Amino acid sequence: MITSKQRSALKGLANGISPCFQIGKGGVTENVLSELSNVLDNKELIKVTVLPNCESSAKELINDLAAALNAEAVIAIGNKIVLYRYSKKEGVKHLEI
Repeated sequence: MITSKQRSALKGLANGISPCFQIGKGGVTENVLSELSNVLDNKELIKVTVLPNCESSAKELINDLAAALNAEAVIAIGNKIVLYRYSKKEGVKHLEI
């Protein structure tokens, strides 16, 4: 569980990154979860775009994604979701929060 100060720091870090994944008409599938998990292992902090043709909004998806990926839901604004998960993979530069 992250504190509010850590969440605020992660929001600031997320400002500078571009979305690495898009969720569209197909919604959240096992393949989507697998790819997001791989990216989280390598980057720790990711931004995901929810396309307008998706059945769910970003605010509806953020908690489901966080639970499925064992990640922390940082923020959902508009059609963007930001997720954080500490990586146990060796060689990954860890975020200072």
